[in-house]
Amino acid sequence: MSSIQRSSRKLACFSLAVVMSAASVATLAADVMVGGAPMLPTKDIIDNAVNSKDHTTLVAAVKAAGLVDTLKGSGPFTVFAPTNAAFAALPAGTIDTLLKPENKAMLTKVLTYHVVAGKWDAAAISKMIKDGGGMATIKTVSGGSLTAKSSGMGVTLTDEKGGSAKVTIADVYQSNGVIHVVDKVLLPN
Repeated sequence: MSSIQRSSRKLACFSLAVVMSAASVATLAADVMVGGAPMLPTKDIIDNAVNSKDHTTLVAAVKAAGLVDTLKGSGPFTVFAPTNAAFAALPAGTIDTLLKPENKAMLTKVLTYHVVAGKWDAAAISKMIKDGGGMATIKTVSGGSLTAKSSGMGVTLTDEKGGSAKVTIADVYQSNGVIHVVDKVLLPN
């Protein structure tokens, strides 16, 4: 075999290894599914959220509040993302009322109450809870606070009104932060 053939064979093997490695990375990145869609860590919070069938109400609310550009920003942000079912569990008419233009300030306050500055994955939140003797206070972008506690194998968040939400899917990494899916809408004072 000539040196050109050996070089061609080595190049072909190297190219195959690069393709297989890229496919493995793509497979790992697509492993987290939310609302029937892969959540890709190369996309930002908004670009991933719009693909989740479980978060159409949240996306509509973020658009109505004018927060799209903020959540597409560099962040990093941690978002506790309520599902459509969480919004549906609110008292009748609440969503329609919040989505009215005259209630934009209240909608913004509710949505930013679900956002924390920084990238707080499950390990970081668990450490905060452990360091806090079983609970941690988390300051939200709205200026309010959430109380995090361990709950079985997960985390429960309690809002300022005494309502609680369970993290149902943790560590959905984004290019500008992390999302934790929650089963209830958290409400500030």
